[in-house]
Amino acid sequence: MIDQRLLPETFTVVSYRSHLEVARAITDMVVRGAPAIGAAAAFGLALAGFESRAQTAGELFSDLQSAAITLKAARPTAVNLAWAVERILQSAARFPGSSADEMRAFVLSEAQQLADEDVEVNKRMAAHGAELIADGDTIVHHCNTGALATVDWGTALGVIRMAWEQGKKIHVLVDETRPRLQGARLTAWELEQYGIPYEIISDNMSGYFMRAGKVQKVLFGADRITANGDVANKIGTYMLALAANDNGIPAYSVAPTSTIDLSLAHGGLIPIEERNPAEVLDIQLAGERVTPRNAKARNPAFDVTPHRLITGIVTENGVAYPPFEQSLRKMMNAK
Repeated sequence: MIDQRLLPETFTVVSYRSHLEVARAITDMVVRGAPAIGAAAAFGLALAGFESRAQTAGELFSDLQSAAITLKAARPTAVNLAWAVERILQSAARFPGSSADEMRAFVLSEAQQLADEDVEVNKRMAAHGAELIADGDTIVHHCNTGALATVDWGTALGVIRMAWEQGKKIHVLVDETRPRLQGARLTAWELEQYGIPYEIISDNMSGYFMRAGKVQKVLFGADRITANGDVANKIGTYMLALAANDNGIPAYSVAPTSTIDLSLAHGGLIPIEERNPAEVLDIQLAGERVTPRNAKARNPAFDVTPHRLITGIVTENGVAYPPFEQSLRKMMNAK
């Protein structure tokens, strides 16, 4: 996988040989983005199968279950992680053979199928979302939701890429997305690869540009969407959606149906990961630390945007509009 901690200055591909290494890579954000960590965890489970010394399918399945616990704990908020691991486990539970080696190969093929499906799902999602983008639109984009955040293509940034490839003249305002700066580091890097015009803004500038009439759309991804349409996403999404709502600007969340968690009635039930305060405190300006040495910090990685602030949720099966309790279920059941 690409080590996303080193972009944009250094492009490095790293390899892992155990599920513990994959879990650590997810926790440390070598790989990030809900669909990407889901696929990474699926391959991590396949690695666990090859690590195991089990001689029978039954013994191997027990080892896979143990590895699944470790992988699912790597990051708790993004539902795609648990969804991918559970999908592979459920397939393994139905494995008809008794050979451990056959099960190992089967689990690997299931992980590859999950990854391949992600690319196809993203392109379908991008096609639906691109219909919402008009020629000449300026779009505020939060965090990173492109190919780096998925197996390929992307979610919200995939929509932007699709609209651009359709010939629409668009412009992207990329907010930095503090504290880890995924927008400034990763989204800007991806947009340069595609040749899409962009400008970086700090997170607190979005409201200014909206109020000035210089923004037509707001796009962001999702790490978990509850049954009522509440969206957990990278910290800062809530404030962005508030500003969009106040200025009458459509705000769309773009996510595959695997991100929808109908088991949770509302966003208040979503576990929010709190990361190391060093991510906030270690930021430097002109090579100098910006905070006092003894400063303390809080660092929730996600916030929840209430469904009332969201215009629509773009999925691979179409765009869900309020009331989300009904439309999201339709999207989940669509083929």
